[in-house]
Parts: sequence; structure tokens; C-alpha cells
Amino acid sequence: MKNFPENFLWGAAMSAPQTEGQSLNFGKTATTWDYWFQIAPEKFHQNQGPAITSGVYDHYLADCRRMQEIGLNSLRTSISWARLLPDGKTVNQAAVDFYRQYFSAMLDHGVEPIINLFHFDMPMWLMEQGGWENRVSIEAFAFYAQTAFELFGDLIKKWTTFNEPIVHVECGYLYQYHYPAVVDFQRAIQVGYHTLLAHKAAVKVFKAAKQAGEIGIILNISPTYSKSEAQADLSAAFRSDLLNTRSFLDPAVLGTIPDELITLLRENQLLPEVEAGDHELIKENLVDFIGLNYYQPRRVQAPEEARVPAQMPSDFYAAYDWPDKKINPYRGWEIYPEALYDVAIMMKEAYNNIPWYVSENGMGVAEEERFMKDSGEIEDDYRIEFMKEHLNYLHKGILEGSNCFGYHAWTFVDCWSWLNGYRNRYGFYRLDLKTLERSVKKSGRWIKAVSENNGF
Repeated sequence: MKNFPENFLWGAAMSAPQTEGQSLNFGKTATTWDYWFQIAPEKFHQNQGPAITSGVYDHYLADCRRMQEIGLNSLRTSISWARLLPDGKTVNQAAVDFYRQYFSAMLDHGVEPIINLFHFDMPMWLMEQGGWENRVSIEAFAFYAQTAFELFGDLIKKWTTFNEPIVHVECGYLYQYHYPAVVDFQRAIQVGYHTLLAHKAAVKVFKAAKQAGEIGIILNISPTYSKSEAQADLSAAFRSDLLNTRSFLDPAVLGTIPDELITLLRENQLLPEVEAGDHELIKENLVDFIGLNYYQPRRVQAPEEARVPAQMPSDFYAAYDWPDKKINPYRGWEIYPEALYDVAIMMKEAYNNIPWYVSENGMGVAEEERFMKDSGEIEDDYRIEFMKEHLNYLHKGILEGSNCFGYHAWTFVDCWSWLNGYRNRYGFYRLDLKTLERSVKKSGRWIKAVSENNGF
């Protein structure tokens, strides 16, 4: 039996835009996703947009019972900025009522809510001013954060500012998976910098209010492994870590932007515009804990032809396809659970052993109905095996002293996934897209036993 620390969090993660539905109702205004789906529905898998998703807005009471039924003692989701503040200034009472009832229902069912403020869902009223490219976004986000803390602080004891902030940077400004789908390294860096400042401004507001509870940030950490020990490959891995991991993790925990990152950006004429006071804001407003999302490792090698100045991250490092990898064929992602041990030790040794938890880990599989038994239950043994392997390595890191306090799977109920719609399913509960009915999968019954035994 592998036992986990006392009061360990066993839960799941999801987000407002991927689960709530009612995306333009009850006072909510459009986000970039609502707008993009309106103007370019063909980009979305099977024309599946953000309007209904998993219908949590209408099913949250029953969903909180379902969380309890599979033994979850915690759940992370997000607030929709465009729902709470439809114009950025005016509080939407319908949203306040919904979120208070939702969070209270979780608590009533023994589920601790961990609430995130931004999960890729930029309000259109702010996007029309330039979004994260414009410094007005920093103050706007701080105001939103303060509003949320005041309205829900009596219910919520663990807050996070952003989920995977690097994703809206690279998907919106380098790789065209999120609106505005531009390709511009310089603009991407500026967006990342303003996002970092917005995070810091929210932490400052939280600390100034002397809120009961803690505040953190959720980062997607894929450890970088180099193709070889050759210096060129090791340098590529170092640069990959600088851009993808340390760019947010170092400032969040240590209050510093790595000198090597500043040098790298300067050498490539990519430094963001900075203002007086930024340095102090970054230095002083440190997080209480970190959430780390992990799905797959990042394997890199030296680029064959690097442009100077760099035009894309691929000028700093190239992807390496490890021939011995084990793969999830549905998502095209490598399965490498050993990385969770490496992450645990990294947090212990390089980041002051700050409290942290696995805020997402999971396996997306297409056409899961293939695994449905006569009983109607999906036998997702592949998902159970995936989680077991990762938890084994996490447990090893905890035994060696890493300060990990929880494990959250992605996700509670099958959810909408941006341009991918419902192509890949991740939930402990299956969602019937026609009826929105939920039915537990085998993995849901398995996680209940894990939670009840605090191990497996």
C-alpha cells in the first residue's frame, strides 16, 4: 500500500469556459472564444462551440453530489471574468448568486473548492483594447481579482490567479490555436510579461486585503530532456526550460526573472517594454503555493538552423522525437510518468520546497464508447493505469521530502476542449452530448477507493 500524507487532496480540475455553458446568458458577455466561434466556427471540431459545453451552470447541485459519490475531497475550477464583470466594472448579481451557491454546494458535500481566476477566457471588452498586449489589462485583472476575493473570500481558502499562462501566450501569439491567432514572437513576449505583472498585481491585492487563505498560480510544467549530453543539445534544453518553465515559476516563487532569460531576449531583440515599479512588483509578491499541470515531457535537441535574431522558439530548441517513447495514440502525447518524480525533486531543491500539488494530470481518449460494457459503464483501465503509474513516481518524490499536498486529475466530467471540442474524453464521468446526462466510469469508482484509503 502506498500511503499519501495526511489531509492529502484527491480531486479533479476543470474550468468555467470548458464546463459551465450558458455562455452568453444570465448576464455574461462574450469572451474571445464566443467571438471566435461566431466568426470562424469551421475551426472548431464538429462545430462544437462554447455555448453549452458540459452544462454545469444548470447541473452544479447534482454535480457536487457526484463529486462526493466518487470520493473527491477537493475540486479546482475557475470563475468566468466575463460573467462576473460583464463590462469590467459592474458586478453581475446573477453570477454572484451562481458562484456562491456552487461553491457552497461543494463545501456542503465535503469538497474544498480551489478557485482560479483566468483559464484562457479573455473578455472581448478587454480584447478590443488589445488584451494582454495592453498594460490596462494589469489593472483590469487586479480589479477583477479584488472583486472575486471580496465576494467569495468567506467560502474560498485557496485561490490561483492563472492556469497555464504560457498557453495563452504561445497559442494566441505563436501557434494560432487561440484567438487572436497571430504569429509574432515579440508580441508573445509582451503578452507574457503583462500576464506576469497581472498575476503579481492580483497577489498584491490579496495580501493587502489580509484575506484568510492562500494564493498561488497553476503552471504547466513539462520537464525538458535533451536528446544527448552534447553541449548544443544541453544548451537547447536549458533555453527551453528558461522560456517554458522558469519564465513564470522563478518570478512566482523566487521573485526573480532569470538573468539568463533576460540576456537571451536581449540578444534576440525580444525584450518587453518595462515600466518603473515593475521590478518591485515582481520581487515582492510571492505565492503561497504552486499548482503544476503535467501531461507529457518536453524532449529537445539543438536546432539545425537557428535564425538570429530568433523568430520563433524553434530557433532556440527543436523538438526531439525519442524513438523509445510510450505514447497515447489518441492525443499524440508521450506517456512518461517518471517526470513527476523529477518535478517533485525540482520543487524541493530549486524552489525552497514550497508547498505544491499536481493540479492536472490525465489521459484523453477518443471514442470511449468502444470500452462501454453492457452495464453502460466505460471500462477505462487505460486511465487507471496512467494515474497509477504517475502516482507511483509522485509518491517516491514525496517520500524523499517533496512538499506535495494533492493530486487533481483532469477532469471530473468530460469537458469541452477549445478547438478540439469533445474529440478526446478525460472525465471520471462520461457526458452524453445529446442529453448532458452523466454516468460514472470505472476510473471514478477507482479514485473513490484511492481517496478513502489515502493511497492504493
